[in-house]
Amino acid sequence: MLNDIQADAKKRMQGAIQALENDFLRIRTGRANPALVEHIHVEYYGVPTPLQQLASISVPEPRSILIKPFDPSTLKEIERGILASDVGLTPNNDGKLVRLNLPPLTEDRRKELVKVVNRRAEEARISVRNIRRDLIRDLRDYENEKMISEDEQKRGEDALQKETDLFVEKIDQLYEAKEEEILEV
Repeated sequence: MLNDIQADAKKRMQGAIQALENDFLRIRTGRANPALVEHIHVEYYGVPTPLQQLASISVPEPRSILIKPFDPSTLKEIERGILASDVGLTPNNDGKLVRLNLPPLTEDRRKELVKVVNRRAEEARISVRNIRRDLIRDLRDYENEKMISEDEQKRGEDALQKETDLFVEKIDQLYEAKEEEILEV
């Protein structure tokens, strides 16, 4: 039973880390990254469709993203989707491709992005701690129902705390790496 709880904790905490990594990929830094636009939804025959399903996305240069639609008739919809998104980039259409040029970030924008990254990292830490809290509550319920002994409950809580500490440390490392990437000029 304790092993099941620890496995559940690890799986759920890993999910929080994965969500944080995906969030961080969507936050613009000085370099172009296809993940900045992959999640954008484009109207395709009346259905919102992720951009990555409609076009190939590449990074030919460090500060530009190239989007080549599989169906050239979707160029206008792709442009509209990019303009409507929160990416803050203006698409350039040459009839076959859409090019996005990433201007250098200003110092104020960098500081603002660091705050956003910090907020997202804190949300991930809270998520991991909530997972720990829920599972500790489960352990205490099992102990109250005499399904496990008090010693097993204590060992389980200690193991959950160690697991939580590892994942919070991993979140801190991801945050520091992203902060460094954003502040890099």
